[in-house]
Amino acid sequence: MFNKILIANRGEIACRVIRTAHRLGIRCVAIYSEADANAMHVAMADEAVCVGPAPSKDSYLKMDTILEVAKQTGAQAIHPGYGFLSENAPFVQKCQEADIVFIGPPASAIEAMGSKSAAKRIMEEANVPLVPGYHGEDQDPALLKRHSDEMGYPVLLKATAGGGGKGMRVVWAADEFDSALDAAKREAMNGFADDTMLVEKYLTKPRHVEIQVFCDKHGNSVYLAERDCSVQRRHQKVVEEAPAPGMSDELRKAMGEAAVRAAEAIGYEGAGTVEFLLDEDGSFYFMEMNTRLQVEHPVTELITGQDLVEWQLKAASGQTLPLKQDDVQINGHAVEVRIYAEDPDNDFLPATGKLEYLRTPEENRYVRVDTGVREGDEVSIYYDPMIAKLIVWDENRDRAMQRMSQALTEYRIAGMKTNTHFLKRLIDNPAFRAAELDTGFIEKHEETLFPGTSGNSQGGSHSANPLALAALYTLLKQGQQRQAEAVHSHDTTSPWHQFSGWRLNEEPALAVRFKVGDEEKSVQVNWLNQGYRLSIDGHIVIADGKLEDDVLKASFNGHNRNAFVAELAGHITVFTDQGAFECQWLHPDLDNHEFEEEGGSLTAPMNGSIVAVLVEAGQKVTKGTSLVIMEAMKMEHTITASSDGTVTEIFYQAGDLVEGGADLLAFEAEEA
Repeated sequence: MFNKILIANRGEIACRVIRTAHRLGIRCVAIYSEADANAMHVAMADEAVCVGPAPSKDSYLKMDTILEVAKQTGAQAIHPGYGFLSENAPFVQKCQEADIVFIGPPASAIEAMGSKSAAKRIMEEANVPLVPGYHGEDQDPALLKRHSDEMGYPVLLKATAGGGGKGMRVVWAADEFDSALDAAKREAMNGFADDTMLVEKYLTKPRHVEIQVFCDKHGNSVYLAERDCSVQRRHQKVVEEAPAPGMSDELRKAMGEAAVRAAEAIGYEGAGTVEFLLDEDGSFYFMEMNTRLQVEHPVTELITGQDLVEWQLKAASGQTLPLKQDDVQINGHAVEVRIYAEDPDNDFLPATGKLEYLRTPEENRYVRVDTGVREGDEVSIYYDPMIAKLIVWDENRDRAMQRMSQALTEYRIAGMKTNTHFLKRLIDNPAFRAAELDTGFIEKHEETLFPGTSGNSQGGSHSANPLALAALYTLLKQGQQRQAEAVHSHDTTSPWHQFSGWRLNEEPALAVRFKVGDEEKSVQVNWLNQGYRLSIDGHIVIADGKLEDDVLKASFNGHNRNAFVAELAGHITVFTDQGAFECQWLHPDLDNHEFEEEGGSLTAPMNGSIVAVLVEAGQKVTKGTSLVIMEAMKMEHTITASSDGTVTEIFYQAGDLVEGGADLLAFEAEEA
């Protein structure tokens, strides 16, 4: 076994490899770009070396630089993860020339599977079922059309060098063929500088089922069951589960043996995935082989009880595979979803920003979170916007899906667009629960998966209940802030430290205003002997509760419930079992650029960052003197002295992030 390896990747897969390597006593060298200097995988590794600027082409794809780092650090092998250089045959060749083990297949295997048309010819010779089609070198449009006419429509045009859905077109009728071919060839040339096309019979309701295979250097090969990855968007997987629903032992054996034949036909070593299209009648057809570890490998690990990264390390170091085919067992059901910074309501466009509020479900024997980020990390424009993989296991599919639904409820992110609530709607969809799966699932169920959120990008409802939760949060939060102010006051019993809605000759009341989407809403609040009476759109809610950090323990009309609340610069997200409700708290202070405190200390009126501290400890100031400038949501706010006095202590410096309610400095007011 190796003593030290270099991981030529970043993010969650780098962290995933490090965990297994450390468990096996293997030291790890991480590489990182300038943008990833503080990344999680860098902190986890035993050593880390910067390989260049943020763009991948200048860092994570610099083959010679990475190999030089491996030599300098004494790494015996390189694990490529997935993406980047994981399926780059020239890099494998360079590793071999440098006498460094590439933890993956030989270059010849990668080259064999690199061209879809060449791969299909190899599979045909290995007696692996293929979708009827034409994969030849003659690219005469008339010839391609003739094959399409003979197969019958619909057909699929696909770039042989393609991937990720680029260079693909479905042709539904003969009169659409010429324009579809032109469009597919243009896209292929732009994306891959190669417009060679293949044409296949298009299956109208196929499932995407893939087989995990492993081969060692001693001629041993096994398949580790299958994964169903049918639910996709833009030809990219959204949900992966294992085993595939409805899979018979006979079909699993047939597909598994075909996958092993495919791997053996190209002299494979290590982990690989053979992807098939499974038709409604039970027939299956080779689609492609991914010559690397897959993003969705954890579901296979959870149902087989095996660590596939450990298998990779053992196979690459020359050991035999840990199990023979008859020893492979399947236990229970596992499902994985990918938590992305993206906007499902806008064609899944990726999002960027800082993970200012991040809470994940508790990990245990049923729930696993593979991630490479922490709260406070940036999701940058340079890399894939995947935040984490959420994986659950249980004894059967129904229980696994129920557990996934709950885990998604507990995955709480505020401050940036994510797909978590879309994923929950998908997992809870009755057709999905019934395993009515095919690659067009999302399009077929668009109305229920994209219900139209009217200003609430993360799901939920604009009914009184979530707005009442937001209103109750603001009332409790302001009460806590007043109590904190009183601690530093010369007169802790001053009525100015009370938050009671007091009015002269009227019952205690105020209005709390919110912006929900493009609409402004007002909640009328009356204080009761115990709690509050909230009036929302003509509905009366008797509310009470406690706020402990981000946990809101609420009681509405005698009905107790818990929620979680994130407040970022006046933007409030309330998380409940039904989803997340977003609104902007139109705090009265936000209408002004100056904030005054009644002596004692000065607190941050919102979450934000310190732009400048304008005074020093020990400095005497007069009323109205500017003390601190804060920035929140790209707006600057100046905190001023509420009276003459002395600044006794300063708690933050320029550039620091500050939570709303935090003491910024200590201040002694002069006595009148």
